[in-house]
Amino acid sequence: MYDSYTELILPFGSSVQLLEEYTNAHGGIRTGKLMEHLDSLAGSIAYKHMLGPKVETLGRIHERGFYIVTASVDRLDILTNLDPSRDLRLSGQVIYTGRSSMEVAVKMESIGGHQPEVTVLLGRFSMVCRDANTHKARQVNTLSISTPEEHALYSLGEGIKRRRLSVAERSLDRVPPTSAEAKELHSFYLTHGQHEEHPKKQDAGRVWMGDTSIEKCMLMFPQERNVHQKVFGGYLMRLAYELGFTNGSMFVRGPMHFLSLDSISFAQPVPIGSILRLTSTILHSTMPSPEHPLTVHVGVTANVVDVKTGAEHTTNEFRFTWCKDMTEEDPQVIARKVVPRTYKEAMLWLEGKRALELGDQIRGIRYHATT
Repeated sequence: MYDSYTELILPFGSSVQLLEEYTNAHGGIRTGKLMEHLDSLAGSIAYKHMLGPKVETLGRIHERGFYIVTASVDRLDILTNLDPSRDLRLSGQVIYTGRSSMEVAVKMESIGGHQPEVTVLLGRFSMVCRDANTHKARQVNTLSISTPEEHALYSLGEGIKRRRLSVAERSLDRVPPTSAEAKELHSFYLTHGQHEEHPKKQDAGRVWMGDTSIEKCMLMFPQERNVHQKVFGGYLMRLAYELGFTNGSMFVRGPMHFLSLDSISFAQPVPIGSILRLTSTILHSTMPSPEHPLTVHVGVTANVVDVKTGAEHTTNEFRFTWCKDMTEEDPQVIARKVVPRTYKEAMLWLEGKRALELGDQIRGIRYHATT
């Protein structure tokens, strides 16, 4: 298992020039650019598992006979604030294999600066292997497990795959909401979804979901291609993250900090030269609490547009969670709430609610584990 281990060091603490390239408007590190590195790292790890630790170059895909693509990103969870004055280590390895799939665990750590190493982020990528000629599923190498730690990681990867299948089976695209969810949605509608023409006191801060949508269209250039001559998935992650962050900031009306990437699905590749339409919508928002004043769950959909017909098809779905920052200049939190108008929006609202509840559960477990 350890043979697939790969790491990348970003020397922010010792390279002012590199730090300048990654610095955001608030003096921190651009998270979207780090996501590009994580996706590239996960791909390198998967290829290393297939080719062996001694192979240094990939070569031609058709000569190798296979290629690897990102199927999904299950989660990326921020554990603590990123210190831009320290170096950053990105690392990971394959922890589980199916017949044609690999679960890759990744980690970001702040290192150096004569301080203890600090884990900043944990995440999971699902990679799949395809035949270079038929493009059908191709069997991957099995894992050799020798230590108790590796057995624990393998069990973790196995559990991740089972949970992903369970979540897919409960998706509101397939099955109706539970009775408890339907009851809560109806109660929310009665409280906040009526009185459109004559708003009441409880409607203060209401924002219709459809009114939160923003979008951008871009032409995909060959400079952003991957080894398969398609648009690099990490680049799409960065574009989606930055559009989602922009949308969330406008909704909460202030700066935010990143909590988690809750899921990404890669349905189809994005061709070079295509027109990409990214649309971001606020799917759910929570009421302020002492731990998180205002939390928003943001969806970003990527569609490729056919310029001849105007038809669009979805290539990616992204889900992110941010929390509004409390500052001395802005100590008050605006209790804004996103409200669905249509049945489709109501299902997205419930999916967002599920994602926020899972994120709160994960963060709660980690909080209690460290106290």
